[in-house]
Amino acid sequence: MNKTTKRLLFAVLILLLFLLTVYFVLALYYRDGFSLNTWINGVYCTGKTVEEVNSELLSHTEAPNVVIVDKAGEEYTIALADVDYRADFGSALEAYRQEQNPYLWVDNVLLHSRRTLAPAVTVDEEALRRAYNALDFVQTEQKRIKDYSLTRDTEGAYVFTDGLSDRIDLEKAFLALKQIVENGQETLNLQESGCYYEITPDEGQKVLRNLWKEIEKFQTCDIVYCFGEERHPVTAADCASFLTAQNGLPVQDEKGSFVLDEEAVTAYVQSLAEEYDGYGRTRQFHSTRGDVITIEGGTYGSKMDRKKETAYLLEHLLDPGVHTGTPQTHVPSYEREAFCYGKNDIGDTYIEVDMTEQKMYYYEKGVLKLETEIVTGNMRRRMGTPEGVNFVYNKQKNRVLRGPGYASPVKFWMPVKGGIGIHDAGWRKEFGGDIYQTAGSHGCINTPKDKMEELFDCVQIGTPVVMFY
Repeated sequence: MNKTTKRLLFAVLILLLFLLTVYFVLALYYRDGFSLNTWINGVYCTGKTVEEVNSELLSHTEAPNVVIVDKAGEEYTIALADVDYRADFGSALEAYRQEQNPYLWVDNVLLHSRRTLAPAVTVDEEALRRAYNALDFVQTEQKRIKDYSLTRDTEGAYVFTDGLSDRIDLEKAFLALKQIVENGQETLNLQESGCYYEITPDEGQKVLRNLWKEIEKFQTCDIVYCFGEERHPVTAADCASFLTAQNGLPVQDEKGSFVLDEEAVTAYVQSLAEEYDGYGRTRQFHSTRGDVITIEGGTYGSKMDRKKETAYLLEHLLDPGVHTGTPQTHVPSYEREAFCYGKNDIGDTYIEVDMTEQKMYYYEKGVLKLETEIVTGNMRRRMGTPEGVNFVYNKQKNRVLRGPGYASPVKFWMPVKGGIGIHDAGWRKEFGGDIYQTAGSHGCINTPKDKMEELFDCVQIGTPVVMFY
């Protein structure tokens, strides 16, 4: 062996001894700390002790919120910061450190050792229970009637309360909450954790539930009353009021059909008529001169046929075809028809006769189409034209108007109340002003011929005529 070879072997031996020394020195170094390339929860831990890593991890750890999720997907949150939350990674870190062989640190030279660890968590159990008891679902469950019940709401409709389905075992749910908190988890799914009771209704409860299904269907009424542009649906509360009840529950006949309360149906139709009938109604009218006029009386307005409507409801309410959930408009039967229907049955097409101003106006679809001076009934002779909301019930040409002591031929005649009407008055040279006070008509509304001809051509039979002082 020559000198060169000996020197080479000696150098290799020295290098090996150096490497072995480094190896064992590092092995001893990692014996009390974490091995090379160790990362825990994103923190570099190589060479650090358990205490050091624990302290660093805790510096990055905040008290989380725990979310409780019910069967419907509703979420309820508890902030652990409010219940004396305390975390400690020490046990988990020590267990992981024990897994690491300090003499095998070279395995980590090329491979990172990464681990996610959960801390051991403690909270104040009493504070946690208080926070839990304050949650909405817990309070609701505590107040819940553990049964089926059928009652009436404030509007009068039947409502069914299911106190059996989806009942939560509150104590079991709290223990599950405590467990996930201690495990460092942040979500509790009540259904997946088996926190719901499984309850089978008894026979009496089944009967009540089936009765509710029939009531619910009955209260879903498709009938929608149509009063012109206005709609008045038959509500669930209305339907409930139509049912004959005994001991707080609807009565059924031997065939299982509900028994209707005819008096209640009659009263309902009466209330509809009182709300929407125009005949005999006192009305508020916005005059052209700017006043809001209160007008009573007159011949205009609709009057519902109450007997026919009562019979209609008694016949149709028990028909399954009107309880499908698809609205069906129904136009009621009338004893008296009107030009318009609804609470504002004058509408936007009407004749306005202002007897104080001695003016007449014709509005069509809200637009003023005609304005003229007129002469109304003679006040001095007590023949004043009566107030009220009337209507044009006929149209005639070339009539002779007759009364005690007179016969007056007219070209255009539109009667509005008995023998009182709107017509031309060729014998008059002037209109308007105070003529009506001493030289007025026998009660009719005298109108200039050209204006009367124009009005006659525009107005339809049935048009409201609003007459006031």
